[in-house]
Amino acid sequence: MNLATPFEPAFGRLKASMPRERSGITGHAVRTMRWVRLEMAAASARGRQRKVNEDWHSAFEGTAPLFVVADGVGGGAMAAQASREVVSRLHAMLDGRRIDTPAIRAALLCADREVGRSIARETAAAGAATVALCAGSGMLLSKWLIAWVGDCRVYRVGATPGEPAQLLTVDDTYRHLNEAPPPGGSRDDPARMVGNGAVSTPNIAEIALRRDEMLVICSDGVHKHVAPGDLSSVLHESAPLARRCGRLVALARAHGSSDDATVLVVRREPRQARIAWLATGGVLLAAFLATLVAALVLLP
Repeated sequence: MNLATPFEPAFGRLKASMPRERSGITGHAVRTMRWVRLEMAAASARGRQRKVNEDWHSAFEGTAPLFVVADGVGGGAMAAQASREVVSRLHAMLDGRRIDTPAIRAALLCADREVGRSIARETAAAGAATVALCAGSGMLLSKWLIAWVGDCRVYRVGATPGEPAQLLTVDDTYRHLNEAPPPGGSRDDPARMVGNGAVSTPNIAEIALRRDEMLVICSDGVHKHVAPGDLSSVLHESAPLARRCGRLVALARAHGSSDDATVLVVRREPRQARIAWLATGGVLLAAFLATLVAALVLLP
């Protein structure tokens, strides 16, 4: 049974742009830092059977390289509130601080407790959300931590067209965890969620992201209907990134998706001129030190 959220909580507003995109709400932003440029875009659309979109994602308003997609569980209470609060709480705990594995683990466990309490204040029924996130680290943002609970996914799309997207996560399904689903459930349903106390050890991994590669975070309304090869093909098109995200949601619809569908893409582009300047400075410094050492050796 689907339980639609009775109200829209004020956890933050999605920065929307390009409203003409037929697949739904889209967002786009560019963040230019000293050594690297990040381009971010997202598209999200309400499922045909939903009264409200129960997915939610980062709004691109912060300064931290942190990006989250959450999918409210459709059979649970107040699913839309759960997904919005998960995203809001993760940003509140991780923005503006050093993001590492312990910090992400603590934030996910805290969100699990607090979302459960929020829902319990409104209803006795259970409610939760699945979630995936990416967080960049280092001066060049070449290393990223990915984390997930449930069946939201993270893919890496290479800079070279023609290569399928690489799946970086493993769904927390009953099948994967070798657990029995509840009566009426499927072995392919998510067995772990944020908000119902079922999270003990969140999944966290570190991955590399090279020049012009992309990270893709999506809900099951997208990844169950868009193959990795199609994901890569669409994201290597020449259209603006937000429009490519919209194309992925539209493709999922064309392939039969009736669920809420959300995709968020982050593209990393090092600022080559700055990096060249840094490299030149390093070479000059090394040459200076070598000359200094040689001069000291020749002193009487």
